[in-house]
Amino acid sequence: MNKLIIFFLLVTAGCSSSQQESESEPARPNIVLIMVDDLGKEWVSAYGAEDISTPHIDALAQSGVRFNHFYVMPQCTPTRLSILTGQYPFRHGWVNHWDVPRWGGKAHFDERRNPSLGLELKKAGYNTCIAGKWQIDDFRVEPDALTRNGFDAYCMWTGYETGIPASAERYQEPYIFTKDGSKTYEGAFGPDVFTDYIISFIQEQQEKPDPFFIYYPMVLTHTPFVDTPDEEAEDKLGKHKAMVRYTDKLTGKIVQALEEAKLRNNTLIIWMTDNGTSRAITGSYQGRQLQGAKMRMVEHGMSVPCIMSWPNRLAAATTSDALIDITDFFPTFLDLAGISPRKEWQVGDEMQTIDGHSFKEVVMNRAPASNRSWIMSMGGGNHAQLSDKGVENKFRFRDRALRNLRYKLYIDTQGKAEKFFDMQEDPGEGVNLMDSLNTAERKENFEALLAPIATFPTQDNDPRYIPNPAQSWDVEQSVESQSWKQ
Repeated sequence: MNKLIIFFLLVTAGCSSSQQESESEPARPNIVLIMVDDLGKEWVSAYGAEDISTPHIDALAQSGVRFNHFYVMPQCTPTRLSILTGQYPFRHGWVNHWDVPRWGGKAHFDERRNPSLGLELKKAGYNTCIAGKWQIDDFRVEPDALTRNGFDAYCMWTGYETGIPASAERYQEPYIFTKDGSKTYEGAFGPDVFTDYIISFIQEQQEKPDPFFIYYPMVLTHTPFVDTPDEEAEDKLGKHKAMVRYTDKLTGKIVQALEEAKLRNNTLIIWMTDNGTSRAITGSYQGRQLQGAKMRMVEHGMSVPCIMSWPNRLAAATTSDALIDITDFFPTFLDLAGISPRKEWQVGDEMQTIDGHSFKEVVMNRAPASNRSWIMSMGGGNHAQLSDKGVENKFRFRDRALRNLRYKLYIDTQGKAEKFFDMQEDPGEGVNLMDSLNTAERKENFEALLAPIATFPTQDNDPRYIPNPAQSWDVEQSVESQSWKQ
């Protein structure tokens, strides 16, 4: 009898221990990354927007964490490349925008020369899906670009392909690339096509044992300003609001699809945007009128919404001051996939530096802050240029901004400190403190933010790629004076 009791106690203790381990370290989560195009905090009501209501996005925030200090790059291409590589633009080279399908120049995102998040998650055993906007490869030249970057399933706007007028359309009558090739989807609204594709992928995952990664870089809310299937408006502001409301609606549809497939409980959803709002739009935010700051090196051009939700893991209805920037997604997602973070990543025969820091402990609700003392943004304004050497950056050392919880330091194109702000007392960045480092606290924070500059290369890299074959539509000179679309 005593032996039976001892056996029972041992078994019970073992079950209890296993349960504790399961609670502290759940199965590898599904990851859904939703990235909205061109939208700042002033257009998300959960962040204090006063001219719009975004109930589905707000509900996502209520189910998880709203981050206050999340940095991206202030324009399209640099942010997207930093997601994929875990590197700052000075390292991966895409410091400014370059529209590959439109301008070509033999350029492309080359996974043979760069870390690639989708590829690494695929290697880690994840089922992978992408839908929306890529724009860093020309699918006419590289129809296998997304497969090579690790995506099992894809449904993408092609980007504006020079010589194919229909390809300019991402909204009404969208021109979309899938495994069946590229074509116009007559009578369709592009964001619906992409969202429905993702929902179908979610439904297919119900019976599969492996986790999945969905990357949804939305085409909304980028210009052109258009009517949606739900609303028509007379002016650009009205159309912009309609596009934001439609973005909110599609966010709700994806969350609902995860719930109906009974996959929500072990799915981490990250909802964020790629840069600030178009400068053509002004919104009311926390009692201020904010003009959109896309491409501008100011706070609302680079500090964008970021909401994370994971039921029973991330605390609900909370805000976080954790310092996180866009380079952190690569190491964090791989950390969640069971691959320990490391600062050197092998790509082909080359070892490359990863700039990002894993914030897994924040996601697992085991730490209130990330292991960062600063975050950074760079690459506003001008886009890249083409020379006989390929796509090159205009500046050898692009200006950048670093901030901690309270202070922010701007560095100019010579690598010198230019502006220093107290973001707690002066969130509008109106008073430059460079000549007022007259307290120990200011001096200490200034020096702490300046110190990383000495660890950066003295010259930014240009994009790393093995050139594609020349195409008839490649530009033959800098596109600096040409009109362009992101």
